[in-house]
Amino acid sequence: MSATKPSLSAALAAAVLASAPVAHAHKMWMQPSKTVLSVGQWITVDAAASTDPFVRDHRPLGLESLTITAPDGAVLAPANPATGELRSSFDLRLDQPGTYKLAMVRDGISASWDDAGKRGRWPPRGQPFSADGLAKVLPPTATDLKVVRMLSRLETFVTAGSPTATVFDEPAEGLAMQPVSAVNDLYADEPAQLRFVIDGQPAAGLVVEVIADGIRYRDAVEAMELETDAQGRIEIAWPRPGFYWLNVGTEDRQGSAEAPYRRLSYTAVLEVLSP
Repeated sequence: MSATKPSLSAALAAAVLASAPVAHAHKMWMQPSKTVLSVGQWITVDAAASTDPFVRDHRPLGLESLTITAPDGAVLAPANPATGELRSSFDLRLDQPGTYKLAMVRDGISASWDDAGKRGRWPPRGQPFSADGLAKVLPPTATDLKVVRMLSRLETFVTAGSPTATVFDEPAEGLAMQPVSAVNDLYADEPAQLRFVIDGQPAAGLVVEVIADGIRYRDAVEAMELETDAQGRIEIAWPRPGFYWLNVGTEDRQGSAEAPYRRLSYTAVLEVLSP
């Protein structure tokens, strides 16, 4: 497919995504020091992207997209935010009983194309997308134009006292998790059920990758792959206590006229306790 500046609108409408599953060169994660505490206690949280989950070897995650939701729905500010060479960190005091959601949501549109064997991309990192802006930079000889909205969600959860479910009441756009088992009441001898949804509807037939912490001390990553059923559910039999990284991704055509295609991903970090 070729695209010239005068026919940009048609090119945007006809751009087609590859059908390969969503993949990231590095894995993003947020790891709290603990996930089950008493009211009034503190946690500290690390956030990074790395070759394998929980291995601090690549870059920190920016905290500008961080949202902390308290059990009563209030949005809280992190304490002592800091960004280093390999990780970002922040602290949080749990002053309310119940479950808190810590989330980083990234939502943006990007375009890519081929021009005589050279791959072009727009906009530059940190700049907003617009069709007019793309029209100004798109070469007249561009081919293979792809315009896609990328919506990713990274979450972890902590509970003071007994778990609550209020942080899951607000429907989320894109790919999200609605736990069946309480996310801060997980034990190594008890299988857990999690439900995944897209725009609030069951996300069937998606592959969820699950990786346990401690990769540096194993001979292999030992990733588990579980497929969601017709209700969007998976059941996980945890092989051991510890932190777990979960990731699922997909692509669909439920975007806007500006970017008809969406690339969706969801990542969670959960802690599994000893029985």
